[in-house]
Amino acid sequence: MLMALQNFNPGAMLDTIVSLTAAFVCGALIGLERQVRQRTAGLRTNTLVAVGAAVFVDLAVRLAGPEMATRVVAYVVSGVGFLGAGAIMKEGANITGLNTAATLWGSAAVGACAGASMIGEAGIATLFVIAANTLLRPVVNRINRRPVNDESAEATYYVYAICHRSAQGDVREQMLDMLEAASYPVRGVETHAFGPQDTEIEAMLYATSVDAAELDRVITSIEAVPGVLQAFWNAGTDDS
Repeated sequence: MLMALQNFNPGAMLDTIVSLTAAFVCGALIGLERQVRQRTAGLRTNTLVAVGAAVFVDLAVRLAGPEMATRVVAYVVSGVGFLGAGAIMKEGANITGLNTAATLWGSAAVGACAGASMIGEAGIATLFVIAANTLLRPVVNRINRRPVNDESAEATYYVYAICHRSAQGDVREQMLDMLEAASYPVRGVETHAFGPQDTEIEAMLYATSVDAAELDRVITSIEAVPGVLQAFWNAGTDDS
């Protein structure tokens, strides 16, 4: 009790209230835009991230000064990175949630500014985060609606084989050997359940361009492997 009374500082307490209030308002503004668009991390999540970051930074400043605050900011960045990773989901070749994770990162930056009593900077950062999620959206939509220029677009190619589950080990090994022999090395392989008894094997190729006729011949060879029900390939633009 005595320690609590000794640490009570009305001036410092007022500064903390201002910092946390700023973090709350800025985080809520960012989260409101996300909530309206029904994103995974909405109003409460972004507000909590901003306030949490502000609390940690403000606490570090109170306990050990600005030098410790810079260390805490580094830990906040890495900690929010783990939180953002939970918002990223992979479904086959598609990845979603990257923008949500980036927004959480922005909310943490806003909170860190507020916790360091840089209220103006926190407000400016908030405007930029909201602008990135709103003003750039029409630009992104317009670009996405444009037809892809095959000469300039970088594509990733995938080879698929659907086989009996009991044969997936042999099919996978022979599939990789055939692609390697055709000078199409595989960057990654995933397997997915395909019905109650079958498996889909997905191989992502390193190559950014292929000879369609040559790859068709490889597909024909894969289909001849015992246990394979169907084989095919397709291409998608690389968003990395």
